[in-house]
Amino acid sequence: MRAAQKDLRAIENPTAWLTTIVSRLCLDTLAARRRRNAEPWQEESAFAVTAVTAEDQRLVAESVGLALLVVLERLSPLERVAFVLHDAFALPFEEIARVIDRSVVATKKLASRARQRVYGAPVSERVARDRAVVEEFLAAARSGDVEALVAVLAPDVVRRADSVARGEGMPAELRGADAVAEEIAANQARATFARVVLVDGGVGAVVAPFGKLRFVLRFTLAGERIRIFEVLGTKEALESLDLRLLPP
Repeated sequence: MRAAQKDLRAIENPTAWLTTIVSRLCLDTLAARRRRNAEPWQEESAFAVTAVTAEDQRLVAESVGLALLVVLERLSPLERVAFVLHDAFALPFEEIARVIDRSVVATKKLASRARQRVYGAPVSERVARDRAVVEEFLAAARSGDVEALVAVLAPDVVRRADSVARGEGMPAELRGADAVAEEIAANQARATFARVVLVDGGVGAVVAPFGKLRFVLRFTLAGERIRIFEVLGTKEALESLDLRLLPP
């Protein structure tokens, strides 16, 4: 995780800016939940909730990473603030505690709880192998390289997509490495925003332009080739999945 240096150099106090923007993004989410009546409103901080610009969102996405932003959506707003400011931007807990109006002990607990929910279990040999295959698949998808895609797909690969994930004219199911590879190459823009994550404990990917989750890719591998992959985009499917980060 790194700050977007080129953009942040123009900001007089990057640490203060990041603290304010990350806090506002988290608290804006809390306010949105209140408006949707998704959960009872509780006063979470002395910070007033204020609007965050699209440019702010872009810079934060570049700073902490697209996959992390997606996983952070699964945390409470205060967990997000504590985790991001400490783990991504190395702010001391004493300063974070003042930001969120909590004790230092409570702030450390928030960050620890968030860390446990963000990262998956230690990587096994199987997960490491599957990750390499999925990374190779995504690299080929981003470049639109049909031959490279065919090489990483099983000959009888099956692609399934739900009603939201399907583009116009796309079937719910497509079979065969050549047909699937050509379809992926024709939709390579999606892969630009794809990042590898753990999906329900297995290696998958999220497609998240500027940190906004749009689709999840779930893979079934046979050896070093992809046998089945699903593209999920419905609200119900996305909310039901357990998404966690893999270590760098």
